[in-house]
Amino acid sequence: MWDPMITTLPGLYLVSVGIVKPVAWLCGWTGSVVCSTGMLRFINLLFSAGNFYLLYLLLSKIHQKNKAVSGFQRILSTLTLAMFPTLYFFTFLYYTDPGSVFFTLFAYLMCLYGNHKTSVLLGFCGFMFRQTNIVWTVFCAGNTVAEKLNEAWKTELQKKKDEKISFRKGSFSDLMRILRFLIKYLTSPKNLFTLTALTWPYIILVVGFCVFVFINGGIVVGDRSSHEACLHFPQMFYFLSFTVFFSFPHLVTPSKIKKFYLSLRKHPVQYSLITAISLFLIWKFTYVHKYLLADNRHYTFYVWRKVFQRHELVKYVLAPVYIFSCWSFADTLKSKPIFWILMYFVCLLAVTVPQKLLEFRYFILPFLIYRLNIPFPSLYRQLLELAFYIAVNAITLYVFLNKTFQWANSDEIQRFMW
Repeated sequence: MWDPMITTLPGLYLVSVGIVKPVAWLCGWTGSVVCSTGMLRFINLLFSAGNFYLLYLLLSKIHQKNKAVSGFQRILSTLTLAMFPTLYFFTFLYYTDPGSVFFTLFAYLMCLYGNHKTSVLLGFCGFMFRQTNIVWTVFCAGNTVAEKLNEAWKTELQKKKDEKISFRKGSFSDLMRILRFLIKYLTSPKNLFTLTALTWPYIILVVGFCVFVFINGGIVVGDRSSHEACLHFPQMFYFLSFTVFFSFPHLVTPSKIKKFYLSLRKHPVQYSLITAISLFLIWKFTYVHKYLLADNRHYTFYVWRKVFQRHELVKYVLAPVYIFSCWSFADTLKSKPIFWILMYFVCLLAVTVPQKLLEFRYFILPFLIYRLNIPFPSLYRQLLELAFYIAVNAITLYVFLNKTFQWANSDEIQRFMW
């Protein structure tokens, strides 16, 4: 019988049946073994092994032009990302996250190799694990579009005899020039036909998704009342802070802090405006989900209670942290083409802002895609990041296994988790 509280499509269960049933038939196992907790959790161990290999292939593909990176560094980075705490924790439980990540990363890899039909098929599988993964199908399509835009942009600059894109200096005139270029490029029937010919498999899947939303009456299946979409702009701030915390060896360095300070001194008006907008978004668009206040199994409950509920002004006081996080986050992506950056941020907004619930699991995919695309850090920083992840995993697993508790209205044992 289907539990109406489940809000995702049955991708994980279909894959489980597809793997466990044939194995049980070949081995002659009984139903009690087939449906055991250990057997079902074994599915996620398989997905995690697949994620390790996919992360390695993606790092190799994305950074293939960087000949200075050794094979050891690639493997080390792969191991680090595979041990990313929020993802690693759910490897040992029967959750949708490892499978969702597997199919989405696989779709991204196929997109990078130009196998777009395969990418769409894998994107559909990812959608069956979590509906919001449709955003990363759009990202794959956008990745293809961004390549064409970058080619046309370089041609445009060569015509004007410009040496490089100055957008990263942050001037308003650069933004307007890129906007004019986009309007001109995207209003050309020839260009639109070319882009449609390249991305038609993705368009079909997105149209199918829209039909699903229309027929279903929304993106959520099951308990819709607890998963209503809203404009929760501070979710972006939470994600950026989350990323800085887990990537501090790369994002919080003395050189970056100094560079940010110099940027503040150079552009005081721009940062004052950004601060004002940030404070307004925090003031008008902060939502607190009932689960965040009620479910004391999750670490987000304690983050909210110990930090944000300490005083009503805390959420505003954190604005400078958010601004630094955003600047440092964007600064590490400056080696990527400008239209790739724009596409990534559009998808990041689409996957985070509509979520009312602060849930660290929602940040896994945008974090991994970001982390895959930043330049390879030094060996020292890679080792520091890996050591940090190992320590966090050891602590969270120890707490999960040994620090149990019970609710007053339930006899079941409860455990702390992400």
